Amino acid sequence: MKVLFIGDIFGSPGRRIVKESARRLAEEHGTELVIANCENAAAGYGITPPLVEELLGAGIDVLTGGNHTFDRKEILPYFEQGAADGRLLRPANYPAPTPGGGLYCAKSRSGIPYAVLNLQGRVFMPQIDCPFRTADRLLESLPRETKVIVVDAHGEATSEKQALGWYLDGRVSAVLGTHTHVATADERILPGGTAYITDLGMTGPHESVIGNVKEDVLRRFLTGLPARLDVAKGDVQLCGVVLDIDEATGRARNIERFALAENRK
Repeated sequence: MKVLFIGDIFGSPGRRIVKESARRLAEEHGTELVIANCENAAAGYGITPPLVEELLGAGIDVLTGGNHTFDRKEILPYFEQGAADGRLLRPANYPAPTPGGGLYCAKSRSGIPYAVLNLQGRVFMPQIDCPFRTADRLLESLPRETKVIVVDAHGEATSEKQALGWYLDGRVSAVLGTHTHVATADERILPGGTAYITDLGMTGPHESVIGNVKEDVLRRFLTGLPARLDVAKGDVQLCGVVLDIDEATGRARNIERFALAENRK
């Protein structure tokens, strides 16, 4: 089973390249499942209900989140109402009263059962519940026939994401890092058959500082004063990985990193 996972979608440039390219990429690679992290889709901070529907309509099957998931107040009632039948996730290790869920189970286009699990780290991040113990609990709840399990590990510290990869090796098909917006070159298959990468990279403007206008960010660094950060526009790229997973065992056969530049006249 082939899976396409798209890295953090940043603002309107990120949404634009997803709408232009996601379906074509899925067809070219023969993928049955398309996942994307969307926590920065609304002008770089959060996600709104209309943008969820826009991205799902662009060919995304499941949307994952992170620490910016709740930046827009209108997303709270959307989660309470079911969040696109559960296809919009927030990290599963948020405390129990938090609206929404972090685990989605369904079947692929050819009927293969799969699960997507969204976890958030705690190093240099908000102190929520333990992602390791949350993963233990939720994996135990899955039906035996669900072998294909893809984890979005949303975290700041590379050490924490690597630790989560080793902790889940052999129990999930892939542990894929998001949040830092800078793609890493450490994609590999761990000994237990779990595909791993520390960060998928950003889907958005790369002539920037992690998506923001570079002059705005430099002003902050040079003066120490607060300043508005706007979404940059140049060098738009779609970053992510394509996974090849043995649906009978859930073990990954291959992980391929890619960065697709926007083709604009």
